[in-house]
Parts: sequence; C-alpha cells; structure tokens
Amino acid sequence: MQQNNGIKFGTDGWRAVIGDTYTFKNLQVLSQAVADYLGRNKKVAVGFDTRFMSDKFAAVVAEVLSNNAIKVVLSDRPVPTPALSLATRDLKMDLGIMITASHNPAEYNGFKIKMPSGGAAPVEVTREIENLLHKNTPVESSAQGVLFEKKDLTRDYVKFIRNYIELKKIKNKKFKVLVDAMYGSGDSFIARILEGTSIKLEFMRNTINPSFGGSRPEPVEENLDELKQRVKIEKFDLGIALDGDADRIAAVAPGGVFIHPQKILGLLALHLNQDRYWSGGLVKTVCGTMMMDNIADFLKIKLYETPVGFKYISNLMETEDIVAGGEEAGGMGVKGYIPERDGSMAGLLLIEMMAFRNKNILKILNEAEKQFGKYYYVRMDLHLERRVEPKKENLPGELLGKKVVRINESDGIKLICADKSWLMFRGSGTEPIMRIYAESRQSLAQANKLLNLGKKLILKDGL
Repeated sequence: MQQNNGIKFGTDGWRAVIGDTYTFKNLQVLSQAVADYLGRNKKVAVGFDTRFMSDKFAAVVAEVLSNNAIKVVLSDRPVPTPALSLATRDLKMDLGIMITASHNPAEYNGFKIKMPSGGAAPVEVTREIENLLHKNTPVESSAQGVLFEKKDLTRDYVKFIRNYIELKKIKNKKFKVLVDAMYGSGDSFIARILEGTSIKLEFMRNTINPSFGGSRPEPVEENLDELKQRVKIEKFDLGIALDGDADRIAAVAPGGVFIHPQKILGLLALHLNQDRYWSGGLVKTVCGTMMMDNIADFLKIKLYETPVGFKYISNLMETEDIVAGGEEAGGMGVKGYIPERDGSMAGLLLIEMMAFRNKNILKILNEAEKQFGKYYYVRMDLHLERRVEPKKENLPGELLGKKVVRINESDGIKLICADKSWLMFRGSGTEPIMRIYAESRQSLAQANKLLNLGKKLILKDGL
C-alpha cells in the first residue's frame, strides 16, 4: 500500500510546511481523494487566505476537482474561513475547502474541509478521505481546459453579518475601536459591515504580508504588544485581534488590558441572553474556565462540555439549541449563524454589547467578574523528548494543599479541587508535547504555581 505522503488531518484540517510536505503534488493527491469521496457531479466551494501561494494552491485544488466533473466555485480573493463556510451552506455546496494554516507560522499552509452546513468535517469524513489517498491518479485536464467559476464570496458574507448585527443600536455610538488583522484574511471586513455607523474604526496589520511581519498570526497575548500599547495610549474603547484566517479572536480593553478568549465567551453568552433575550445552552471545552459554569447557573441555561476542538462544539450547534459556544484558543460560534467560529462576528457582538449597555468593554468585564468571579487561567506547552501519557494512579490527591474532589478523563486528565481550581494534562496526538492548563480563583500567581506543579509532575520519573 502506498504511503499517504505525510497527509494526515488533525483537530482542524491538514497542515504542513510549504515545499516540504505541503506541495502541489500532495495537494493534487489530496484533492483527488476528496473527489473520490464525493463522486461526480457534486459542488464544492474553494477559498484561500493571505498566506504565501495560497491562491495558487487553491487553483490546483479547483483544477483537480473540476477535472473530476465536480462543479467548483473558487473565491476570487483572500477570504476569512467563516466566509467560505457561509458560502458552502448558502450556495448549497456538497463540501467547502479552505486553503489556510490558520494561526501557524508563515512557513505552513493547510487544507480545511467544511460540511454542507458550513461546520467542520467530522473525524469519520477526514478519515475516509485519508483512506482514499492514492486510490486514483489525479485526473488530467480535459482538452477544453479547466472549467470553474470564480466568485466574490465576501459580498454575501458582509450582507449576512450586517443583517445579523443590530446596526440600528450601534449606528450613533462613537466608540473608538482598533482592529489588528495580523496580516490575515480578516483584513478590514469589519469596516464594510459597520459602514454608515459612527463607530471610529482603525486598523493595523491589515495588509498582505506572507511573512506575517516575522510573527505568527495567533491572537495570544505575547503577539499583541503593539495592539495593547495603542489601545492604552490612544484611548480606544476596544481592541480586537483576529488570527490568520479570521475565525479566532482575542480582545484588549481600555488601559491595554488583555481579555482572554475564555472571558469573551462569557460576555457573548451574557449579551445574547440578557440584551438580545435569546435562549439556548452554552458550550465550553473540557479545558474551559469555571466562570462558564457560574454564568450558566445564573442564566439557568444548560452547560455542555466537549473535548478540545471546535468541531465538537460545531456538532452540538447542529443538533442542540446553543446560544454560544467557544474554545480556549479563541474560536467562538453563536446562534442563528453557521455552526462555526468567526472572530469578526464575535468582535462585532462585543461592540454591540457596548452599544446596548452604553459602556466600554472594561466596565462590562469588571461587572461580570464582580458577579461571577475573577478566574486566572494559564497554559503551558511542554516540549518533551518523547511522548508521555500521565497515569491517574501516579497523580496527587491534592494540589497546593487543596483536595482533588473530581477527575475528568474525557480528553486528557483534569484534576478539579473543591475551590474550583484545577490542573489539566493533555498530550498532543502528533508531537511530543504535553499541554498543561491550570486555573485559580485566588490569583495569577497561584495559577502559575499550579502550572509549575504540573510541569514537575510530568518531568518526574515514572509519571
């Protein structure tokens, strides 16, 4: 049996280094497997981000699919992943394919698959496609040439969100908002959506730069120093950061205060429930903050907990009544939209929340933390020489003097104490990396002590 050339889907698509495993040849092989999975006379939407050669890679995918008698709609410009997801659903496509490596470093590119609903492809679909790799040789172009339609996928995306957002409520507000596109495909779509309002929008890093300015386009605090400084010095009411394909968000409050995505999810749930009067449950992942539990209890809504990965949240959003769902990394999904993440939508809803409550985001956050508790959440990616799996029997019965009252093994191992502090271990499925998460209600210093305890436990012989 022929090898799959290193093509393997992870939690959110296939990603690889350009010129190493991510090659035109491998894209042809993978696209042929997708064509074999679908069969002839189906329809596929193909989009791409601002990464190096993404447009050329997308054209190769479109060509192979077209040569297999599949009707292809190819984006005529870089788009956010949620725009591709929305087009997949609204154009009634059989699949959507997005050429992006999301927040990975510049040397990577990737391949995401979206279902007809716009949601992420489940494991059973990606596994079946993997099993079809090399089944058939990629079909050559016909004598008539490649036939596929190029289309602006952004127009309907902007139109949908303008109808979703309460623009009348926002229209006369004069909040100052700074958006950091991190050189990704989020670009300045928020300006198109807020056109005609009095919001004072400014953008940074919203040009195409395939090197991402030497950083990775990931909206984590260490990559947002300039955004934090500008929000503080220039007195913005809100700063928004998007990742490379604009499906994830982080935010900055007045004074340069970083708002962790975990807290953004809580704010979205409160806004949609209390200001919009929408019903529905709340979804967090197993490594999500306990603040969500308190919010769900207060709102008297059901709280769902999934393994790590937005595809699990996406699946719930398709089968249950969910008002909001989100992951630790900044992916947020909301009711009445695609069952997927959208960083721009989440940012616009924060602006809408400010408009409804007539307060900047820091005042809203402070009120929420006063009511539901101020949680301190930290994470560490521990690089090891070999993969390690923690054994429950080797883990302690208390953490920093607090008794462990519950162990959650749904995805990794999570030790939960009576005071709601916790420590979690979750190994990477592909690399010798142990992800360690911790949360404390006491202080950031206490959360970091839990994290360091976790590191010592992993490095300890015999664990």
